Amino acid sequence: MSKSIKLFAVVGLLAAVAACGGSREEEFVVVDPAPISVEPTYTGKYK
Repeated sequence: MSKSIKLFAVVGLLAAVAACGGSREEEFVVVDPAPISVEPTYTGKYK
């Protein structure tokens, strides 16, 4: 192969490695929402 084809192949390979290797996954945190109303508590008596 000619030197220019090898050069383009090496540059393309380096560009592909740089594009794929640098990606990081973003972390996300799921937060449970606060309850809208408070649940009734058992008092032991009928009202």
